[in-house]
Amino acid sequence: MNKPINKATIQFLDGIDEPVVPEIRLTRSRDGNTGQANFTFEQPQALVAESMGEITGMTMIDNEGELKTRDVKARFLNGAPSAIEATFTWKSEDEFERFMRFAKRYAELNGLGYSQT
Repeated sequence: MNKPINKATIQFLDGIDEPVVPEIRLTRSRDGNTGQANFTFEQPQALVAESMGEITGMTMIDNEGELKTRDVKARFLNGAPSAIEATFTWKSEDEFERFMRFAKRYAELNGLGYSQT
């Protein structure tokens, strides 16, 4: 029996995986039902002039499907784009658990760790 392929990637432009691994910070409400994941991509490929397309959101893709956010903005340094900041918001425990399954797959594939501060 074949083992399912573990897939987890992030895209700003349809069909183009972003190779830069972001810093991700999570915040949750006291009751745990709502919260946000804040992503910061320093010098992402999506901002390279040759690949510049219209960035209208961020899509997280894994074996279960897609999670999307339109809350995306570019950060500029000396007039040139230097980073992308994106925020994914969840409004239920189920949405949080779904995001965490994606985050675990993404972390495993990109050598990320987790620390509570």
